[in-house]
Amino acid sequence: MKKIGLTIACLFAGGVFAAAVPASADVVPACIQPHLIDHTQVVDSKTILFHMRGGKIWQNNLPVSCSGLKLHGFVVRGQDNQICGGQGISLVETGSVCMLGKFTSYEAPAQHSAQ
Repeated sequence: MKKIGLTIACLFAGGVFAAAVPASADVVPACIQPHLIDHTQVVDSKTILFHMRGGKIWQNNLPVSCSGLKLHGFVVRGQDNQICGGQGISLVETGSVCMLGKFTSYEAPAQHSAQ
């Protein structure tokens, strides 16, 4: 999965980046900066986790299921130097286009230990 995050970051390398990620970790951004992405993780056909440098994780819930997302991976479409909700992504092998949803803060489910 690291390859996908690096691909996204490379697509936008060299540009001037807008202040899309807020200083406060509690504020959900409308957009994230590709150069701050460590890697991405496709959870299922509607959910992508963007693991940021520094440990923050943003979850994106696609409004419609994107068939083949988990199998093929994706690249971000467009010329912007940021990744925003409502932006298109293309599946790597098929070229199918899906739309991103809004970003939300992700908290990993609590691990229950056996006692």
